[in-house]
Amino acid sequence: MAAYFAGIDIGSTMTKAVILNNGILASVIGPTGPEHRKMATTVMEEALHNAGIRFSSITYIVSTGYGRINVPYADKQITEISCHAKGVSFLFPGAGTVIDIGGQDSKAIVIDSTGRPTDFVMNDKCAAGSGRFIEVIADTLGLSLEEMGDLSLASENPVKISSICTLWAQQEVVENLAKGAAIADLVAGIHISLAERITGMVRRLRIKDDVVITGGGAKNRGLVHALSRKLNHSVVVPENSLITGALGAALLAGEMVKRSEERGTYLERKERRLEDIKIL
Repeated sequence: MAAYFAGIDIGSTMTKAVILNNGILASVIGPTGPEHRKMATTVMEEALHNAGIRFSSITYIVSTGYGRINVPYADKQITEISCHAKGVSFLFPGAGTVIDIGGQDSKAIVIDSTGRPTDFVMNDKCAAGSGRFIEVIADTLGLSLEEMGDLSLASENPVKISSICTLWAQQEVVENLAKGAAIADLVAGIHISLAERITGMVRRLRIKDDVVITGGGAKNRGLVHALSRKLNHSVVVPENSLITGALGAALLAGEMVKRSEERGTYLERKERRLEDIKIL
């Protein structure tokens, strides 16, 4: 009988679901919004549809992320630190450091060869150290996030952005625009400014190669380039940088079932879940 495992990662801006069965069977991403439970159900239903299976076929579900307590059908809640570490290790077995740049925070995790986190650090929940910083500036300049990344790489003279507060940095951008600064140089300066803050956080750890960048920030080529230069390390980016947390959650679900099978307890747990939770 095939075994299926699922991971749900409710982040501050995006919610992700992954279903595993000898590899990734389905993955879905959607905006988190104010109703966490509703979006958790939405992405799970879509993932089940894409995988061609029923909810009752899922053996075990782990939730993670900012809103992990809002997944009523999850069997277990696990911190995103452990889940990102496990997901990245699965995709890149040689990974030593994970830098996750989310919408509202950033984190760095040092992992061992088994995908277990050995140390980590997070920013202080300030938007200036997260992807939100880039979003605010993109809105100010009337650019998409994709345009920001491409423009940044075309810059020859990045503008120095000294403010560490998002609102003051936004004002600096407006003032420099009025002085005739090139948009590409402003965008490059913004990426360098964010990369400096993230690098300062990461250097509180002992960085190990390979360095893997995940989260929405990993989709920004200009930011990834700036980070690589500031860290003085080459970096790699997953093909889908948003799902590593959900992937790790699904992988940990499989590991937990394996341990439970050895104790002979997981079937009883699954029957209780299917009997008590009738939402999908």
